[in-house]
This record gives sequence, C-alpha cells and structure tokens, in this order.
Amino acid sequence: MRALVTGGNRGIGKEIAKGLVAKGYDVRIGVRDREMGAKVADEIGAEAVHCDLREPTTFASALRDVEVLVNNAGVLFEAPLFSENAKFDETIDVMLKAPYELTRMVLPHMKSKGYGRVVNLSSGWGSFAEGLGGPGAYGIAKAALNALTVASAREAPAGVKINAMCPGWVRTRMGGPAASLSPEEGADTAIWLATLPADGPNGKFFRRRKEIAW
Repeated sequence: MRALVTGGNRGIGKEIAKGLVAKGYDVRIGVRDREMGAKVADEIGAEAVHCDLREPTTFASALRDVEVLVNNAGVLFEAPLFSENAKFDETIDVMLKAPYELTRMVLPHMKSKGYGRVVNLSSGWGSFAEGLGGPGAYGIAKAALNALTVASAREAPAGVKINAMCPGWVRTRMGGPAASLSPEEGADTAIWLATLPADGPNGKFFRRRKEIAW
C-alpha cells in the first residue's frame, strides 16, 4: 500500500509517516526542500518527493499509485486577518486548495483499486462548535477544509473513506514547546484514520480517535 504524507519532513507529518512505515506502508513524504526531505526520508525509511502545495504542477508525480493521502502540511501566520501580513491567499492555497487538488487527482486511482483513505489534518480552531478560533486566516482555512471533508466524502467512490482530524495542541514548530502533546500523540488519530478497515467511519471529524462536532 502506497501513502503520501504532505509536509512529512517534520513534526506531526513526520510521525504520521513513521507510523505508516512501521505498519508496512510504502510511504512518500511530500516536501518543498528536497535535500532536507531526503535526509528525513532516509532516517524513517520513506521516500521524499517534491510537492510544493502552491504549485499543483508538482502533484502528479507525488501522487502516482497512491492509495492513502494524508493532507498534513499547514501554515500559521500570527498577523490579524485584515492586516497586510495576513497572507490570506497563501493560507487558503496550502490548507484548502492543495488538499482539494490532491484529493481530486488521487481519486481516480483509488476508484480503480476500490480502496482509498484520505485524512485531512484540521483543527479545533476550524470548528464552529468550538468557536472558530486561531489567528488570521488559519481558522477560516480549517473550517473550509472541514467542509471539503464532508462534501468529498459524500462524493467519494465506493471503498474510499475521507475524514478530518484535530491532532490537539502538539509540541511542534507551530505548536511551540509548551504544548501538552508529543508529535507521536498528535499523529495517532491520523494513522488510525489512514488505516481504517472497510467498516470504518467516513466524512467525520475526530480528536484522540473520538468523533467531535464540526
């Protein structure tokens, strides 16, 4: 089984990739920095592939024969939403447009196999039930990713499951050193969703393997 984890060279993405390698998956990590990606890939037993989420022309080779897609990569800018430094377009490109395009491109292969798993790494900040938080455009992009999860799961071919998850507050470059969870703990639910059995959930939102409200 072949998997692609975007942003798999560090943090939660790296731990997701490691976890899937440990389960016997043929794992690719999608990276912008090929040199850094190659070092991490060698370390964890994966393959690094160039995948710039703002350049859809890089997606096709990364997605070749992929049955499991983990849309992990994200960006977080602290600037206020309507400030000049909000980087609204970049936030939407990376955390909504790229997952949409990656999913759209990988579904035909999944359909041909009668099997596929797509995991979208979202956040409680993207949940209306939890108050739609976060700085700048972050929560907006994650809320839109949640909506994409519901809509794409509804249209997914037979055998394909598409779910979203919130990893919680994790000690990564984005989460900071004071966060309560390790990267391994943050990755657990994504690995679970990426390896769901045939009777597993579809079109749902999870944290610590428990369903949460959108």
